[in-house]
Amino acid sequence: MAEETKTVETKKAKVEVNLDEIFNGAPGGDSITLPEEESKKPSIFSRKEDVDVSFIDKPTTEAPAEEKTEEAPTDEKSETAEDTKVETKEKTVSKEQIDEILGDNVEEEETTEDTKSTKRGRKPISGVSDVFKKLIDEEKLLAFDDGKELEDYTAKDWQELIQANLDERTKAVRQETPKQFFESLPQELQIAARYVADGGQDLKGIFKALSVVEETRDLNVKESKDQEYIIREYLGATGFGSQEEISEEIEIWKDLGKLEQQAMKFKPKLDKMQEKVVARKLQEQDMKRKQQEQASQNYMKNVYNTLKDGMVGETKVDKKTQSLLYNGLVNPAYPSISGQNTNLLGHLLEKYQFVEPNYPLITEALWLLADPNGYKTSLMKKGESRAVEQTVRKLKSAQSSKTSAAAVQEEPSAKRSSRKTLSRKNTNIFKRI
Repeated sequence: MAEETKTVETKKAKVEVNLDEIFNGAPGGDSITLPEEESKKPSIFSRKEDVDVSFIDKPTTEAPAEEKTEEAPTDEKSETAEDTKVETKEKTVSKEQIDEILGDNVEEEETTEDTKSTKRGRKPISGVSDVFKKLIDEEKLLAFDDGKELEDYTAKDWQELIQANLDERTKAVRQETPKQFFESLPQELQIAARYVADGGQDLKGIFKALSVVEETRDLNVKESKDQEYIIREYLGATGFGSQEEISEEIEIWKDLGKLEQQAMKFKPKLDKMQEKVVARKLQEQDMKRKQQEQASQNYMKNVYNTLKDGMVGETKVDKKTQSLLYNGLVNPAYPSISGQNTNLLGHLLEKYQFVEPNYPLITEALWLLADPNGYKTSLMKKGESRAVEQTVRKLKSAQSSKTSAAAVQEEPSAKRSSRKTLSRKNTNIFKRI
């Protein structure tokens, strides 16, 4: 079989390539940020790089006076001597003078019978106590109630005092900020905020009542339209009569020219009546809040009394289960789909209904809550049935074992009776018949 050959034609072309344009955008060594080179500190043996040393090859008769240098001492014993001195071009300073200058910062260890050594930083700071005492007297700072004198305070004590004052100031600001913000709100918003703080949820109703109060307050007794509105609202609120009777009364006062007079008379009363509506809503909500607080206290007390003996109904529980049940009922530490926190009971109900659906378990829990006696009776019957089944099973097992043993004992005798036997023939021919 002949092999097939394919011919591939290629063409050469001369193309000029600018490598600078291609690799100009690629990151290179210039793109790397390096730390700045630190200049080496000069020592007594270092010299400048541009020093002219050509004079070495030239003969000189006399060295200039400015170029005379003193050789550095190399004797190690001189560095460890007791009276070590630091020599400079200006003056010589002894070790004793250095210790005298740095006396407050240098710590000397003293070994005596009473004290072995003094720790660094525990030394009282003099002069600061007067400043802090003045600030405390002016009530700009708060002092500790440990009974320790300010003169005996160490640096650590001053640090703790300053930090405690900063924390107290931060706490005070956090407490005052909501109060200042509340006081800066308009009166209507203050009322609404108080209503919500007490647990009120009828925001539409409270804002509607506040709106009516504001509209009533803005009514002008000089305008005829507002005059009729004031009189109509006041007479309707006081139960004067039907709307037709109120309209007739308004027409009479209008003919007599007493409409403005009556409006000025009813306006303050109408304002107070509208304000009483808002006050009544706040009072009702405050009463509900107190009732909820009382109900919450009673609830926690009843749960405690139920579990204090370690019994759940007629079942004894251990300490761990007792704590789990109590915290699960009184501690609202779980987020709820309503946006508020709930206890473990509500959390589990929501979990097995929506998050991890387990409808048999939810149905069983509902049965227990709806009919506890029926649920317990059903469990008892189920338990009795299982007990009977186990008893019957045991009896059957015992009877079967007994029957098997009897069969084993009777089997040899049965086998012997069923065997075939042969009659023995008389082999003595001389026996008389």
